[in-house]
Parts: sequence; structure tokens; C-alpha cells
Amino acid sequence: MYVGGSAGRDGRGPGHPHPRRSADRPAREVSNGSGLPKEQITNLLVFSFLKNCPNCNFLIELEALGHGLPMPGRLWEEHDELQTDGNRSSLLSMERREADSQSQEQAIRIIALRLAQIGDEMERVVHPSLVQNLARRLMDMSLSEEDRMGYLQMALDQLMQNCPKDMELEKAKLMLTMLLAKKVANHTPSLLHDIFRTTVNFINQNLLSYVRNLARNLKEDMGLGAVQLREMLADCVTGSLCVPL
Repeated sequence: MYVGGSAGRDGRGPGHPHPRRSADRPAREVSNGSGLPKEQITNLLVFSFLKNCPNCNFLIELEALGHGLPMPGRLWEEHDELQTDGNRSSLLSMERREADSQSQEQAIRIIALRLAQIGDEMERVVHPSLVQNLARRLMDMSLSEEDRMGYLQMALDQLMQNCPKDMELEKAKLMLTMLLAKKVANHTPSLLHDIFRTTVNFINQNLLSYVRNLARNLKEDMGLGAVQLREMLADCVTGSLCVPL
């Protein structure tokens, strides 16, 4: 799923992008009525991808970032109140929604880990000069978020030219977008917060439906709940299991 053209393709730079949805306007929400909110899905995906980089230079910045992110947690605070009130129907409905959110959370973590592993194998296609140029541009604090996403799109377009032809297009775009974020943050750790935000916004605008489908397909294909998915994630981390995406 490719939204919009490449910035600069007709001579327009990120400062004069093609008309498209503003970065300040929420991306179209796609929901089946349950599961994690959009912001938590993308935050969790990108954060988990970056976390699977134990030898990177931005670990201190990543830890600080994690403390301020709206991440999945106890989504239904009124659980105890409903137990007291005896509203069994509402309680069961919320329990089902919470269980679905927990399953989706584990599926997102597995997807992030697998994409990070694929990214490790693809690092050779990311030329240092590409990372340096992107980092230098993003250091300009006067840039709008739309401009930042434009520069990220330009770098992604260059990487896509060297992507294996047998890799699914959307999977390649998702993986390479987060790989670029990792490389930029590793090159300039002070940019971690900015590149994280831009990456999240870019995925929300261009690849959110694909991420949701990946998570849903993983849950449905495996037929597993949150506990089993958590165990699968642990096996993926140790390398004893490789989950295909």
C-alpha cells in the first residue's frame, strides 16, 4: 500500500510536497471495534523494533522515551467498579476486549521482533551517506512534520531500489522505515525522540492498515491467546522459534 508520490520526484522538495493529509490531522482510523488504539499500536511497534538493538548508541534515550509513551496497559480502569456493581454483561464485554487487546499487543511485539531480525540482515543496503544526510536534515528544528516525513519518504524510496524483489512491498516499506529510524538514532542519539515521532506519524499515514492486518493474521493463523503469544515471543527472542510474517 503506497500513499502519495515520492517527494522531489517532479522537482518538489519536502518543503513543497504534493497535497496530502497534514501530519497534524489524524490518519484514518481503521478498527474492528476492539483491540489497541491506533497510537498505542504504532508506538508499541516502533518502540519494540528499536528495543531489539542491544548494542545501539541510543539505549539511554530509548529508556527515557519509553517512560513518556502511551503504551498498552490496563485499558479498562472501571473493571473493579463493575465487579462491585454486579454488571456482569458489561464486565464480560470489557474482559473480552481487554483479552483481545492483550493478544494484539503480543502479536505486535512478535512482528516488531521479526522485522528487526529481517532488518539486521538488510542493513547492508543502507549506505552510511544516506543516514548521514537524513540525520543532518532532521537536525533542522524549523522543519514541519510534513517536511520531516517528506525527507523520510525520499530516503525510503532510495532504499526500496535495493530491496529484494521477492519481499512483499508493504512489509519491505514497514521494515525499512523503522530500520532508517534505527540508523538515524544510532548515528545521532539526540534525534531519537524526533525520528521516533516522525516514523510513527509516517506509519500511521501509510501503513497502519497493513500493521493491523499483520497482527490479526498472526493471531488468527496461530489461533493463540495472549499467554500463548507471550510464550511464542519468548521463544522468538531466544531464537528457538522463527515466526513467518
